[in-house]
Amino acid sequence: MKAAIYPGSGRPIVIETIADPEPGPGDLLIRVDRCGICGTDLAMTRGGAWDFGAGVQFGHEFAGTVLEVGREVEGWKVGDPLAVLPSVACGQCETCRAHGNNVLCRESLARASVGFAQYARIPASVATPLPNTLSMADGALIEPLAISLYGTQMARIRPGERVLVLGGGTVALYAIWWARRLGAGRVTAMSRSSRRRDLCLQMGADAFVAFGDNEADEVAEALGGAPQVVLEGVGAPGMLGRAVQHAAPFGRIVSLGFCTAPDPVIPAIASYKCVSMHFAVGYSMREFLFIANLLGRGHVHADPKAIVTDTIALEQLPAMFETLRGPNAETKVHVRC
Repeated sequence: MKAAIYPGSGRPIVIETIADPEPGPGDLLIRVDRCGICGTDLAMTRGGAWDFGAGVQFGHEFAGTVLEVGREVEGWKVGDPLAVLPSVACGQCETCRAHGNNVLCRESLARASVGFAQYARIPASVATPLPNTLSMADGALIEPLAISLYGTQMARIRPGERVLVLGGGTVALYAIWWARRLGAGRVTAMSRSSRRRDLCLQMGADAFVAFGDNEADEVAEALGGAPQVVLEGVGAPGMLGRAVQHAAPFGRIVSLGFCTAPDPVIPAIASYKCVSMHFAVGYSMREFLFIANLLGRGHVHADPKAIVTDTIALEQLPAMFETLRGPNAETKVHVRC
C-alpha cells in the first residue's frame, strides 16, 4: 500500500510503498478514506525537540470503512463506516481508570496514528461507529472536534457567560463552536490576522477583534465586559500572558494551543485577578461517541465542514506540507487516501 512516511531530521515527507497491514485478533483492518492535516503534524516533522522521529508513519484525524474483522472482535462487519480515536490506551492503569483520557496513558505500546495511508490496522477499542447520515469528511473532523470539546469543557462555561477565544486555527474555531453550544452568552474571537474572521463568525462568534493596541477595549465592548472565560488556541509564546491580561476577576483560562516553548506569565498580574488556568490535551471515547451522535442527528448551529478548504490526493501530501509551512490560504486540508 501507499503511505506517508516521515524520514526524520526535518526532511520532507515521502510517499512509500509498504506492506499491507494484517489485523490481529482484536483489530480491524480499514480502508482509509479521509485524513486531516493537523498543525501537530507540521510541528512534529520539522526536526525539533518534539519530533516524531525517523521512519514514522503518521496521521491522526481519519475515517474509513471496515475491510476485515479480527476473529475476537464483535459488533463490527465489513463495510461499516467509522472514525478513529488515534491514541490507544491500556484501560487498566491509574490514569485510564480515573480519567479515560487515551492520550495520557503511558502503558499502551499500540499505535493507531497511521491515517495517511491507503489501509490501516487499528484496535477495535478505538473505532467509533459513524451514523449513515455522516460523510467521511464528517468522520475525519471528529478528532479535532473532540480536542476542542475536551478542553472547552474544562472551562465549565455557565449560561450567559462572556467568552474570548484566542486564535483562528482549527482548535480555536471549534472552541468557538463548542462555547456557543455549551451556553456562552457572547463569544468574541481574537487573532493576529483577520484572514479567518468570516470562519470565526460562521462557527458562532458574535464579534472578531484583531490583535492590537486597543484590543482590550474592543474585546470588552464586543462582549459587554471582560471575558469570564478565555480559551487560548494559538499555542505561541505570549498567549498565556495575553489571556491573563484580558480575563475578568476570577476568570477561567484554558490553554488549548499546546505551545512547546516557554510561555511566560507574570503571577502577580494573575494573582490580582484570582484567575485560574487549566491545560488540556487529548480526549476520551466519550467525546468521540458524543460528537458522532450529535453530528448524526444534525442538530448543530454550524456545519463543522465549513473549515475544510481543500481536499487532496495522498500523492500531493508532501507538497502540501511544504505549502502549509509558509504563508498560505488554507485552514483544514483533508487527504483523500
